[in-house]
Amino acid sequence: MLLTIDVGNTNTVLGVFEGNELVRSWRVKTDARNTADELWLQFGALVAQYKITALSVCSTVPATLRELRTMMSTYFPDLRTTIVEPGIKTGVPLLVDNPKEIGADRIVNTLAAHTLYPNGPAIVVDFGTSTNLDVVSPKGEFLGGALAPGIEISVDALAARAAQLRKVELVVPRSVIGKNTVEALQSGTIYGFAGQVDGLVKRITAELEQSYPGRPTVIATGGLAPLVLGIAESINHHEPDLTLIGLRLIHERNA
Repeated sequence: MLLTIDVGNTNTVLGVFEGNELVRSWRVKTDARNTADELWLQFGALVAQYKITALSVCSTVPATLRELRTMMSTYFPDLRTTIVEPGIKTGVPLLVDNPKEIGADRIVNTLAAHTLYPNGPAIVVDFGTSTNLDVVSPKGEFLGGALAPGIEISVDALAARAAQLRKVELVVPRSVIGKNTVEALQSGTIYGFAGQVDGLVKRITAELEQSYPGRPTVIATGGLAPLVLGIAESINHHEPDLTLIGLRLIHERNA
């Protein structure tokens, strides 16, 4: 069985694959201060019932990646390990000014999106600590994209900077016109981010149509994606395990 680990700035997502099937997944808090032993205590307890034979990892947190390397060499010394970093075969050409700037998770998502939806261009909207829109060509090339503050970051910043505003539960309010402060904040956050995504997708699509035929497939992923599903009109598919699928694909390419 393959254990995939996607370390993000806010959460770490783990998944166990048996062949092509995702058997189980977990989402835990990312803490850059965790040592290799603490990571093993946490991850080891989650996967204890599964016979792990290989690992595939990507991380946007350098401190955690360093400890992950130590954990894997200590507790999984005999298992084949794939870490998404320079030198690893991904099959994703990076058509940007500085490929070294591109986060490993964006490369992984590009591969997974092109594999799942190969008939034309695609846009991956990853709702995480930041909201990432990654643009994929019909050939599976990473063309670039757009980055915006994430939903939770925006809510936290607003509560911290405005004396009479506070953090609220992120749920869809009764109506777009909020009748109280809580509903007004919920409306501005949920419908505002949905409108942001729709606006960016519209502009990206207009640029893509100059080079590629057909409208792009828009795929939502990330822990906060469910907040805007059914509200953002441009989203075609929801793939919550997109990054884990990409990690499996990259591991297979490097087998």
